[in-house]
Amino acid sequence: MQDTAQTAASGEQASGNIDFAFTFFQGLAEKAVAFLPSVIGALVVLVVGLWVAGRVKKIVASGFSRTGRIDDTLGGFLSSLVHYGLIALVIITTLGIFGVPTTSFAAIIGAAGLAIGLALQGTLGHVASGVMMLGFRPFDVGDFVEAAGVSGTVKHIGLFTTEMATVDNKKIIVPNGKIFDDVITNYAGYPTRRVDFVFGVSYGDDLDKAMALIKLEVENESRAKSDPEPVIVVDSLGDSSVNIICRVWVERADYFPVKWALTKAVKERFDSEGVSIPFPCRSLYMEKAA
Repeated sequence: MQDTAQTAASGEQASGNIDFAFTFFQGLAEKAVAFLPSVIGALVVLVVGLWVAGRVKKIVASGFSRTGRIDDTLGGFLSSLVHYGLIALVIITTLGIFGVPTTSFAAIIGAAGLAIGLALQGTLGHVASGVMMLGFRPFDVGDFVEAAGVSGTVKHIGLFTTEMATVDNKKIIVPNGKIFDDVITNYAGYPTRRVDFVFGVSYGDDLDKAMALIKLEVENESRAKSDPEPVIVVDSLGDSSVNIICRVWVERADYFPVKWALTKAVKERFDSEGVSIPFPCRSLYMEKAA
């Protein structure tokens, strides 16, 4: 009788376990079926959103490239910024479909962004300056500039730094923040430049003759422009010479060749015509003791 009772109890327990398992899996299936539309919707949003983000990035990059006014580095940076922003929006939307509270998630992202920004404020400042420089274009690659206390030919403009080469071909890396916060002198900003000369002649020389000789050499220089017209005037009376200034406009690339050539030509013309360029001199007066 006891064995029969135990067998019946075991049978009832097994039947109860089977009923429990069936009820559990049935409830699980019902929940899965109920949750299935959300899963499918989230997957659709995720796949389509990522595809749209990639397409928008290409469209933005292509638009920047066609304008011709935005540097490729800046265009790539801005298009990537748009791309990652859209990806973040897609992920937040997907989590919202699954029931994740996106408000708290967005707050966490904002707080993390603020902390990273404070930790990297110096570096991000250079990035911001790089974006401004690439957007406003105070100079281009190949221009000779003076900024942040250094001067040289621009070789590369990045988001963080600008690379320059000095006249003796030394490589200089300057943070963009220092350049953009300083006065920028771009010697290649305009197609023409003015070459300024100062020729000192003796007080005993004929000034009109000296000015005529300078004018003759300027006219013989084919690279000197006639418009604007060269200026040759007496500028000042120095300690030991009368200073004549000569201002000549030339093409930007001819600045130094014309400066060197005219300096040599005027010196040789003065020598051949008897116009003296005086050395600095001092007069000493000696008094005899009584």
